[in-house]
Amino acid sequence: MAPRKMLDQRLIRTSIALVWLYQGLWCKVLGWAPQQKGLVADVPFIGPIAARTVLFVLGLIECSIAAWVLSGKRMRDAAFAQTALLIAMNAGGIIWASSLIPDVGSMLVQNFAFLVLVWIAAEGSTYAVQI
Repeated sequence: MAPRKMLDQRLIRTSIALVWLYQGLWCKVLGWAPQQKGLVADVPFIGPIAARTVLFVLGLIECSIAAWVLSGKRMRDAAFAQTALLIAMNAGGIIWASSLIPDVGSMLVQNFAFLVLVWIAAEGSTYAVQI
């Protein structure tokens, strides 16, 4: 891979990893986004008692995804995992806690754009636009 394309891929992977690290470490593990605990607590089979533990574990998973993306290894598998996790979290939020999500449409559009970037990273320069 040419040095410029390698830099572009590293920048894309770093951007993706920072999103996962922010959401996982800052929002969930360290607990700086208390509204997320409310979302998880509204899931019927989790409830308010286990919500903090579930959120903490989910945060660790998100931090692991950040490390995986930074590694650049098996990026298609990473993209499938990220897609599945985002779909599951979005669906769960909409089904059980939509009243706590300020703007469902905005969430879906932002996550779609994020997943486009995830898949660009997974496919390397296959779909890159040559300028």
